[in-house]
Amino acid sequence: MTSNSLFKHRTFMRFWIGQMASSLAFQMLMVGLGWQIYNLTDSALSLGLVGLARYLPQLVLTLYAGHVADNNDRHRIMMQCRLVLTLSIAVLAVTSVLGIISPAIIYGCCVVMGTARAFEMPATQAMVPNIVGADLLAPALTWTASGREATTIVGPALGGVIYIFGAGALYGSSTLLCLLSAVILANLRYRHEARKKQPVTLDSMLGGLRFTWNNPVIFGSISLDMLAVLVGSATALMPIVARDILETGPWGLGLLRSAPAVGAVLMSVYLAWRPVKRTVGVKMFIAVAIFGCMTIVFGLSEMLWLSILSLLIMGAADMVSVVIRSTLVQLETPDEMRGRVSAVNSIFISTSNQLGEFESGVMAAWLGVVPAIIVGGVGTLGVVALWVYWFPSLVKRDYLDMRPVPSGTNGAKGNGGESGSKARESSAGV
Repeated sequence: MTSNSLFKHRTFMRFWIGQMASSLAFQMLMVGLGWQIYNLTDSALSLGLVGLARYLPQLVLTLYAGHVADNNDRHRIMMQCRLVLTLSIAVLAVTSVLGIISPAIIYGCCVVMGTARAFEMPATQAMVPNIVGADLLAPALTWTASGREATTIVGPALGGVIYIFGAGALYGSSTLLCLLSAVILANLRYRHEARKKQPVTLDSMLGGLRFTWNNPVIFGSISLDMLAVLVGSATALMPIVARDILETGPWGLGLLRSAPAVGAVLMSVYLAWRPVKRTVGVKMFIAVAIFGCMTIVFGLSEMLWLSILSLLIMGAADMVSVVIRSTLVQLETPDEMRGRVSAVNSIFISTSNQLGEFESGVMAAWLGVVPAIIVGGVGTLGVVALWVYWFPSLVKRDYLDMRPVPSGTNGAKGNGGESGSKARESSAGV
């Protein structure tokens, strides 16, 4: 199977378009939140608090959300969460238009959004294998990631332009896009396997965490990404970099936020043409190391073009890591566990993104913006070195899909070895 087959898959394409509309709304929203909260408070710490407000609900609720995703209709969960997100953005729009917006309202809406995303992310991630099946999973995840990154190109730039007309206009546009996403996904059909509902127990909620911990490929890949982005993320500091170091305005901030996504989309096009095939573990570690090096360059830069170039390369490297990691997690997890394992993955992603924003704000308040970014890049390289030592099986991972080939095929049954992997080459990617 190839990625071209996805264009004939109507259900996936509908799912993909709906997700892209929501992602575009979110990327536009982030530009508005960052610029508005910094103008209201003139504080680097407040930028970090926006990320913390979105992160804490996900940290508290995501394991329970994973249990819910494995015992209920995942599509229904996604739709309910999408409507809550729409309403929370609408509150930001109305209060901005009325001139009564405050940091407290922004933080409160971020908490609501974080709560909705805690339930949405495990359900949505676990739906993809049920929509396309194992053969199309790798290209489906590549296209999903590339589409999301494409919205990260358009969203911040578009958000920066719309913000010229006021925060209310930006939030209103995001509200309409989020509502459009809900309409597109309203009657989506996918292979939903009805199961006997399990009671909510601590053992059930921790099942995904146990499974992840006992699988070094899954745990190593998602923890590598979490810590690398956690210590190396500079996203929350971009408003400060744009205004105080590069001396540009909202349009410049939009370009900076878009740059990593441009690199990611270019890399995704390359991966669609030449997918990752062999030595996937080594390539993932190299990609994360490049991410750390470019973070250091971004921290040292005082020129807009160099900052954009470093962010472009960071985005390209991150796309390689995202595609490999996401495919490994889904292929290594049985369907009855995907909601809970996706919940664990969501916690790790949220920790790296939202808590990373808070960490960046705190470090910038203590050390200054430039030292904070450079220290983050050096920390990312340190994480890579430690993970190479601690997870040798991940470093040695050759193919994406190392599962035993079913009987009756030309591959070796039950050993997941060389011949079995080659028989599955077309579905696992290059």
